[in-house]
Amino acid sequence: MITLVERRTEPLDVLVIGAGQAGLALGRELQRRGVGFGLVDAGTRIGDVWRSRWDSLRLFTAAEYDGLPDLPFPATAGTHPGKDAVAAYLELYAETFGLPVALGTRVTRLAPADRGFVAETGDGAIAARRVVVATGAFGAPHVPGWAPELAPEVVQLHSTGYRRPADLPDGPVLVVGAGNSGVQIAEELAGSGRPVTLAVGTRPRAVPQRLLGRDLFWWLTRSGLMRVTADSRPGRRLRDRELVIGTSWPALRARGIELRPRAVSASGTTVGFADGGSLDAAGVVWATGFRPDWRWLDVPDAVADGRVRHTRGVSPVPGLYFLGLPWQHTRGSALLGFVAEDAAHLAGLLGAGTREPVAG
Repeated sequence: MITLVERRTEPLDVLVIGAGQAGLALGRELQRRGVGFGLVDAGTRIGDVWRSRWDSLRLFTAAEYDGLPDLPFPATAGTHPGKDAVAAYLELYAETFGLPVALGTRVTRLAPADRGFVAETGDGAIAARRVVVATGAFGAPHVPGWAPELAPEVVQLHSTGYRRPADLPDGPVLVVGAGNSGVQIAEELAGSGRPVTLAVGTRPRAVPQRLLGRDLFWWLTRSGLMRVTADSRPGRRLRDRELVIGTSWPALRARGIELRPRAVSASGTTVGFADGGSLDAAGVVWATGFRPDWRWLDVPDAVADGRVRHTRGVSPVPGLYFLGLPWQHTRGSALLGFVAEDAAHLAGLLGAGTREPVAG
């Protein structure tokens, strides 16, 4: 483990905040270009975010689509790695290339400074000329404002806190949210013998993992859909509709999962739905996603209406960049095996050899 909180006569050239898949990919690209940089991450081990997910989580991208620059994912093509295998791969990646990562270093505030930026951490401040925020797609876990109306005896877990069926009591379980996480958790809970209801707001399109003998991502890459850009007409259509991969709505019903409309209210042990129906639940899993939390980003003009401002990762604030955001440039921008393109793009800008104006 290294530390970047130390006495320096000059600011760090590039500070990368976040050592997950996006930050590590960028680190390797910067390393190849000879750009001075350092990474910081709040975790105590590289890959901790993946280790903290539920036990049975597997990627819906096959192993051959999960590699970062210069190091293929070490698993058989056509297999779908589990979350611990992903964490181990990220750790191996940093070790293989000797990437300078300061672990246990949470940035609590980033602000402009005379010669670029200053990142405040629990161990001190880090000065940098340029900063790339690669903290990923996850912000603060979101639950509906009416969730506290549920009685204390109803066990409530956000998907980030769910690990296995044993975390929940016997009896009816409601999973709220029908994205990939919600569907996978609902299927696992149904397999454990619990009565499971899945509350579906806007129903995503469900697609099989394999089509005509090929993995879904073979088709998506060959067709060019993984490279559809966010600002294109097809990109605008696709980004507003999530795909649920590896199942179908009839298949969920066949597994005994009851599909209900959007959950809209709660009182005691009862959850109400948009159609006027209700369910008495022993447990609720909130697979309701995340909301951006950029309060620590104390940089004027960097954030508007709760979202960071950027064009393909380049902020209007000179010297500030972003990486790993959903649809940052293409459909694959936030996915493990597809973030490399955006990482190479930013590394090319950062290593172009000309100093950009810095914030101040």
